[in-house]
Amino acid sequence: MSTLLTPYMTMLIAVAAAATFLTRIGGYFLVKRLEVMPPRLEAALNAVPAAVLTTLVAPAFFSGGLDVKAAMLAALLVGFRFSAIPILITGWAVVMLARQFLG
Repeated sequence: MSTLLTPYMTMLIAVAAAATFLTRIGGYFLVKRLEVMPPRLEAALNAVPAAVLTTLVAPAFFSGGLDVKAAMLAALLVGFRFSAIPILITGWAVVMLARQFLG
């Protein structure tokens, strides 16, 4: 038997999937039951994408090296003018070039 897919691990994956599904669908049903969404709730829900982005970017910025910081700065500058794909390409290119030439 594989040590990666034990019955315990399979059960853990199934429970985690069920918990994720229930929290997502539960939030949908709670918001759907509201006839009028309160302004504070709408403001809080609108802030979620920025909060998630911050939790993904901040640790990489503070724990990354000069290559990561340069890539993030370049991506930020490109982001003022272009959409997501050019931002990703710029960040990737800058970090690869920095790692190639700066070590």
